[in-house]
Amino acid sequence: MSQILKGMRVVESSAFVAVPLAGMTLAQMGAEVIRFDRIGGGLDHTRWPVAPNGQSLFWDGLNKGKKSIAVDMKSAQGKELITRIVTAPGEDAGLFITNLAVKGWLDHASLSQHRADMITVTLTGDRQGHPQVDYTVNPSLGIPHMTGPEGYADPVAHALPAWDVAAGQMVVSALLAAERNRLRRGTGQDVTFSLKDVAAATIGHLGLIAEAALTGKARGKSGNALYGAYGQDFVCSDGKRIMVIGLTERQWLGLVRMTGTEAAMARLADCTGRDLCDEGARFALRHDITGILKPWFAVRPSKVAGQECDKAGVTWSQFRSIPEALAEDPDLSEDNPMFRVLNHPGVGRYPVPGSPLNFSGYARTDPVPAPALGAHTEEILGDVVGLSDTEIAGLFDAGIVQSAAPRRSCRTAA
Repeated sequence: MSQILKGMRVVESSAFVAVPLAGMTLAQMGAEVIRFDRIGGGLDHTRWPVAPNGQSLFWDGLNKGKKSIAVDMKSAQGKELITRIVTAPGEDAGLFITNLAVKGWLDHASLSQHRADMITVTLTGDRQGHPQVDYTVNPSLGIPHMTGPEGYADPVAHALPAWDVAAGQMVVSALLAAERNRLRRGTGQDVTFSLKDVAAATIGHLGLIAEAALTGKARGKSGNALYGAYGQDFVCSDGKRIMVIGLTERQWLGLVRMTGTEAAMARLADCTGRDLCDEGARFALRHDITGILKPWFAVRPSKVAGQECDKAGVTWSQFRSIPEALAEDPDLSEDNPMFRVLNHPGVGRYPVPGSPLNFSGYARTDPVPAPALGAHTEEILGDVVGLSDTEIAGLFDAGIVQSAAPRRSCRTAA
């Protein structure tokens, strides 16, 4: 965490990945991020992966550094409280991010009646407002037909929610851009965009749409090969697999020199009439190139092959499971300033990442664990909404709000 956004207050209503990730990103830059959920927890309060005790590691991972309030959102009092939290006064407040838009009382038009310079950033599934997630957006745009082993006929889904991650960062960008506009012009903004449009725009930017439009052909599967250049995985003598990249000319020539295959590559170029310094030619001839390189890796343990790659300046990596990476890679430990090992009550100790961003004018601070549901209910009602202890007690007694911990009574004896 840093404190570059200290003083900014953002209110979040969210589920899934993108908007929780956006709120966490803002919190890790110092913003006060208040997440409100229904009593008992929202859609992702128990989402997998879970700890052995059943606690959601998904929730813990995407809500670090936030404040939490649990509210009965079906009640008129609950709706009023949320509206007051979202539209609270202050030049650094009035900022709302959501992918759970509620029409009629929590949409931008309704919020703007309480605060004219309100900024709302809403992420939808698609531009028609239908729900979508990565696992539905990807099939609709053709990504699974490019994923998987070469020659494999069936589509293969991708494990990484890439569009959620990209959309989450776009929520951050949109909010900060709208807030800058408000500081300069004093006006609010209603920013809306969809997960599917993020994906469609991205594949357009990468040339995939143009490729399909001009050729009429779907891009085929390439397995673990790097599309459009040379990159391939190799099994070493110890049975471990490494990935080697020859994307740029420098990377390619370093790989050839390291493996001593200059003569074989020259013969391949001569017999095919292709210049292997051209990355497209390397992709077209990837099977031949792999056949030439494979014996070099097959007689060397992965550790030795990696050391040779480092000496030659070749870009490479070893294939690992996440438990293997956790045990072997110092970048997932406190050796990396981004990580701290934190104790999570009832769950245990494990490394927790802070923000990967480093700001020269702000010291890095340790990551802050996710709150228990409703952990800041009293604080938010008092500091943000401005309620008295008696009013807060009445809300608890009526079941309108809930706290994560036993609440100290503000009542005095008769």
